[in-house]
Amino acid sequence: MTAREFLLPDLGEGLTESDLVTWHVAVGDTVTLNQVIAEVETAKALVDLPSPVAGVVTALHAQEGQTVGVGAPLVTFEVSDDGDAGGSAFSGGFPAPATVSAPSSSAQQGEPAGPTLVGYGAAPERGGHPTRRPRRYAVPATMQGAAAASSLLPAEVTPLSAVSPADRARSTPGVRAFARRLGVDLAGVPGTGPDGRVTRQDVEAASAAGSAGSAGSAGAAPGASAASAGETRTPVRGVRKHTAAAMVASAFTAPQASVLLTVDATASMELLDRLRGHRLARGERVTVLALVARAVCALLGAHPTLNSRWVDLPDGSAEIAQPAHVNLGIAVATERGLVVPNLPAAETLGLAELAAALTALTRTAREGRTAPERLAGGTFTITNVGVFGVDAGTPILNPGESGILGLGQVRRLPWEHDGQVALRDVVTLSLTFDHRVVDGEQAARFLADLGAVLSDPALTLLVRSQDPAPSVVEPVETTQPDTPVVEPVETTPQRNVASTGSTTGATRQRNVVSTGSTTETGSTTGATATAKGRGAS
Repeated sequence: MTAREFLLPDLGEGLTESDLVTWHVAVGDTVTLNQVIAEVETAKALVDLPSPVAGVVTALHAQEGQTVGVGAPLVTFEVSDDGDAGGSAFSGGFPAPATVSAPSSSAQQGEPAGPTLVGYGAAPERGGHPTRRPRRYAVPATMQGAAAASSLLPAEVTPLSAVSPADRARSTPGVRAFARRLGVDLAGVPGTGPDGRVTRQDVEAASAAGSAGSAGSAGAAPGASAASAGETRTPVRGVRKHTAAAMVASAFTAPQASVLLTVDATASMELLDRLRGHRLARGERVTVLALVARAVCALLGAHPTLNSRWVDLPDGSAEIAQPAHVNLGIAVATERGLVVPNLPAAETLGLAELAAALTALTRTAREGRTAPERLAGGTFTITNVGVFGVDAGTPILNPGESGILGLGQVRRLPWEHDGQVALRDVVTLSLTFDHRVVDGEQAARFLADLGAVLSDPALTLLVRSQDPAPSVVEPVETTQPDTPVVEPVETTPQRNVASTGSTTGATRQRNVVSTGSTTETGSTTGATATAKGRGAS
């Protein structure tokens, strides 16, 4: 029998650490090849770790809720000599669910002689795990010496008590790990989520109310301020840690500006009503988000700069990269924090297909099961703040992208239509853009075209999504961009356009206001120019 150490692998996105959420094995358990032994939470998703070998668990090197560095020992197995893979530790990339059998001659060369998972195997001779260039906004690695220091770790960790089936059914693994860190007993926490599920907010409320013993304090770091009486502090880990680093990097890297536009979307809402139950909808529920996403994908072909990104080169120069497709990111609020999975080549999907894909994308994200490749490579993002009853906002760019659209709630408001004031379906759109890549004029044209399409969805037929095309709405010629402009509009009038960036001339819209004020984070006082009570002014 041979003792084999399994090191936490790089899970495919250049991440440096993961939080151990749940052990599915205990010391003394016999495991089979590919059997799930643990669930870990990366900065982006929950991931099941399968066993790289068949054998007996002899030691667990981390406790549930603990942060483990990539390359650090996770579990030790005792395997039979005929299943020895050569070497003393497994490391490498995340395994694929397949096995390979090494030739018998390879055993004499110290290579795997039994079945192992693709991506696992003996540690590289240089002792470390495969290195990846981290993203520019990634949190610096602090566990680079974890593998070298592994011999100092205890050989065995006493497993924590198992979670009862009832608690497991009414909470997610991430919430259970969060409760353990705060010392909250889930058995006494009433759930306010769907079907009585316990959420992170429920755990925080229970901890603050003193319904459970507080978690043991590990001591404040040097220079850290002491917690005030009654204050609860939560470690920043996982998705929250990744999101915080990404937002700081985005805010202080790209000069961001925002433009806002309030439009009459009555025609789009009527179109959605007609599509419900139509056979061409294929049984899918087409939502406002799906309709806007389809229009965005089509218009990005006519406005390719919004689908581009800024690239800094090693020699100090820079390039603007233009992707071949629209990888549409959708901001999803989850119990673990904000994630932005994306739909590759979204411009190739029809409206019904896009609606189905968005439903599946958000469901998977909320379950924490988004594939790592869906959390990278986005080219443009939509955040639907309207579902929270918000009219508008100025979102921060997703790092590596040049545009993000904020979609506000649709409200019935008094609005001028065909010379009369009537109740209409009104929505506010906000666009934040990277001013290094996108000029204010380009951003204004894109947003105006999107507003025109929502006012008259038939205009989508004029847009070629694959190649740049003329703007649907022509700009207003003016030599005084800071002076309100009023011009007769032949199509459905749009009103209340506010620009917080330096835009030159808005579009064929009414009541254009440019404040000319831009901050690095894209925040603006112009956000108050929403549909709220101004449609009939």
